[in-house]
Amino acid sequence: MPETSGHSLPHLRWTNPATADNPVLLVAFGGWNDAGDSATTAIDFMAEQWGATTFADIDPEVFFDFTVTRPEVRVDLDGVRRIDWPSNEFRSAHASPTIDVVLLSGIEPQLKWRTFCEHVLGVALATNARMVVTLGALLAEVPHSRPVSVFGATYDDSSSDALDLLPSRYEGPTGITGVLHDACREAGIPSAALWAAVPTYVPSAPSPKAALALVDRAARLLAVTIDTTELKFSTDAYEHQVSLLVAEDDETTEYVAHLERRYDEEPDTFTDGESLVDEVERFLRDQD
Repeated sequence: MPETSGHSLPHLRWTNPATADNPVLLVAFGGWNDAGDSATTAIDFMAEQWGATTFADIDPEVFFDFTVTRPEVRVDLDGVRRIDWPSNEFRSAHASPTIDVVLLSGIEPQLKWRTFCEHVLGVALATNARMVVTLGALLAEVPHSRPVSVFGATYDDSSSDALDLLPSRYEGPTGITGVLHDACREAGIPSAALWAAVPTYVPSAPSPKAALALVDRAARLLAVTIDTTELKFSTDAYEHQVSLLVAEDDETTEYVAHLERRYDEEPDTFTDGESLVDEVERFLRDQD
C-alpha cells in the first residue's frame, strides 16, 4: 500500500497499476468551486479524449456526510438496484508520446480534508507526479457572448517563473483545492491552479464554454494538443440558448449589453491576470 509522510493510506483503493510515468496530476472537484460544472466537465472530457483508464479511487466512507452529499440508488440494465456513492476517481492516460497524466475527478468532501489530501498525495508520490494542477470555475460579471477569461496561479516562485503564471497571494477562506496546494507545497511538489469565469446570470446552467476554455488552457500548459470539436459544438449551442433566455427579460438584456460594452472597451478588465486574481479572491471570500 502506498504511503506518504510515513502514514499508511487505508482509504486509497487501488484496482489497477497506474499506466503513467512522471505525470502531471490534473484535479477537479464538483461543488462550490465548480461553477457551471466547468472544471469537472473539462477533466472528464480530457479523460475521454485521451482514453484514460481508472486505476484507483478514495473510499468516501470517512470523508463525506451522507446527509449532505447523499448516495443515489439506481437500477442497472439487469434490473438490479445499486447504490452510487460519492466518487473521487483516479484515471491515467498518455496525453502525448512524451506527456503522461493522472486525472482526479470527484466531489469536494465535507470531512477530514488533511487526511483526504494525504491520500491524493499518495497517488502523486506513487506515480512520481511532477506537478499538480487544479481546475476551478467561479461566477463573475462576464458576458456569455465573449471569450471566457481564464487565469493561472502557482504556489511556489520557481513554478511561477517556469510556467509564466502569477504567484498566488490569496488570504481568506479556502476549499479543498487550497488545502491540497498547501499539502503539495509541504511535500515539495510544484502546483498550479487554473480558473475560468462563468456569467453570474446563468449560475446553474452547465457551461461547456468555460470547460472548453479550461481544456485549451490546460493543453497549453502541458504543451499537448487535444481535439475539442465536441466541446465547440456544445459551446455554440450554449451561447445560442443563453442568448434566447437573456432576450426574454429586458433588464437582463440591458445588463448583458453593459458587460459586452465593458469587455469591448476595457478588455484588460477581463483578461488581465491580476484583475482576474482579484475576482477569484472576491469569489472565494464570498463563499464563506
